[in-house]
Parts: sequence; C-alpha cells; structure tokens
Amino acid sequence: MITVASWNVLHRVHAENWDPSIATRWTDEAARIAAVTAWIAERPEQVIALQEVSGDQLASLRSALSDRDIHALRYPRIPRARNGTTPLQDPTEHLVLVLDEPGREIVAESFDNDPGKGALAIETTGIVVIATHVTGDPRRTHQLTRLAELAAPDHATVLLGDFNIDRTTVASALGPDFTVADLPPISAPTRPRTSGTKSQFIDHVIVRGTTVRDATVLAVEGRSDHNFIRATITG
Repeated sequence: MITVASWNVLHRVHAENWDPSIATRWTDEAARIAAVTAWIAERPEQVIALQEVSGDQLASLRSALSDRDIHALRYPRIPRARNGTTPLQDPTEHLVLVLDEPGREIVAESFDNDPGKGALAIETTGIVVIATHVTGDPRRTHQLTRLAELAAPDHATVLLGDFNIDRTTVASALGPDFTVADLPPISAPTRPRTSGTKSQFIDHVIVRGTTVRDATVLAVEGRSDHNFIRATITG
C-alpha cells in the first residue's frame, strides 16, 4: 500500500497570463513558492506529482526536500509573459515527481503535439508512476493514447496529473483496463471555477493492475488555482 497525490502548482507566467487573481493575491512570487514548498514538505504521501513547476519552484523543492528523490522533466517550451516581464529568475517549466523512496526513470518526454505538456514515468516501490499534464483541447486524444502505451503491462501503474478534462472522458479514452478514482459526492473541486462550463474536476488518480481508494481533494488556501488530490493505492 502506498499513498499518492497530484497538484498543479501553477507556473507564475501562466498565472499572470490566464489567472491574474493568483498573481494579485501573491504579489511576492518568492513567498508563494515558499508556501507551495512548505505544503509539499508537510504532506505524508509517498509519491507526489506536480505540474507547472517553474525553475524557481523546482530549485526551492530541491533545497528544502533534500531527503526526497526528486525527478523532473523540463519542457522544450518556456512560458512567455504577455506583458514581457516575470519575477522568476528561471521561467522554465517542469513536470515533477517527489518520491519518499528512490525511483528509476523510465520515460521523460514532452508530447510530440505540444512541447509544453508531457509525461514522466518512474519505477519505484514495485510500481510504475506516471506524472502527466494533458493539453486541454483535441490534442488530448493522441496524448491519452500515449499514456496508455506507457502503462507497464507487467507492473501495477499509477497515473497522476492534470488531464484538463472530466473523469468520464478520461476513462473512456484510456479504456477498461484503467480505473479513474471516484471522489466523494461532496468533494471540493480539483480546479475551482467561478465561470465557464469546463469541468471543475480535471485532476485525476488513475490505476492499471492495482486498486485505488480513499481519493480526496484538499483545498490549498490560494497557493494555486488547483487543489491537491490524493489517494491510497492497494493490491
């Protein structure tokens, strides 16, 4: 049994370009980065997948969590601020896995139809963990096919990430070999919204060849525009 989690921590440039409310709330990005790192440092989950990790945020994680095994995929695309400026010293963007136990990297790749999204697969504690961030448009079809291919046929596999689409759509695309964790009926959303019709439940814990239970969403008190989703993997 292991516990796992996923969190889109919101790259500062994306915040300024698409959700300025977070940037306004946290005028000091270094303070927000420290708050994100502090949250992760206190979490008991053995595997944590993170999306939209800036270079500054990754450096903070590596400094504060020196006892953890941290794996990162750097995307070829570097986010560009619409206003031409950013408080980040290192604006590169990464997909990250934070592990309690050592892991062996299997795959680290951006999707071939989106250089700012991708998959990071690690083998650890007898399972394969795939962190991912999927594009929020029809390009997702190809990306979900690729994720299904990466799921190890001879190992239990856990997929963690921001899929940018609802549970039913993800489950249908991946097929019957995969189980997408159910959240309680009164669950907080993984991506709260005040407008628009897009699903508020777009971050998922998905398994193949094992069982997932006790999926829960935890509010992150404004540190990001996404909340923190966690679950227990058994079997």
